[in-house]
Amino acid sequence: MLKLTCEEDIIRLISDDRWMMDIIRTANSLELPDWWVCAGFVRTKIWDTLHGYTERTPLPDVDVVYFDASNTEESVEKDLEAKLRRIAPDVPWSVKNEARMHKINDFAPYTSSVDAISKFPETVTALGVTLDANNRLVLTAPCGIEDVLHMHVKPTPSFREHPELISVYNRRITQKNWKAKWPKVAVFQLSGELL
Repeated sequence: MLKLTCEEDIIRLISDDRWMMDIIRTANSLELPDWWVCAGFVRTKIWDTLHGYTERTPLPDVDVVYFDASNTEESVEKDLEAKLRRIAPDVPWSVKNEARMHKINDFAPYTSSVDAISKFPETVTALGVTLDANNRLVLTAPCGIEDVLHMHVKPTPSFREHPELISVYNRRITQKNWKAKWPKVAVFQLSGELL
């Protein structure tokens, strides 16, 4: 089983995965502003590795986010998903413009995709990868990588600061049922108590 201790290890892990890099390059082909492939796409690879799995855990979706305040029509996102499906039809694409997604949880408008990623419900989901101008893989982890590496599911600071989001966090924890797939995972309530 591969040991992961730092951001460079995660970047190397993903860089060495041809399937993941094909997905990242496909997302890059759209030339979206401030784009990232994020959330479960990154977390699942890390947890599969830490569990020593030789087969990839299937993803319900591959989240591609971008930031374009000049056009926040949801129909644009659907058109982008359709483009991605034409290129890679076997991938369950989900595209979201983070310039409009703050409305879901009644947050202040996001300033960038990384700002939006920092406000995802769980720290272990607040991860994303993109390619820089030299086509090198870049990782963002605005809430750090400690929780994902220790497999501790905790709410992000944004969710901890908004008690009205307790039900959203708890519902996601129940629906995701991560412990069934990855038994080493520890899930914490918004209060900080272990479930």
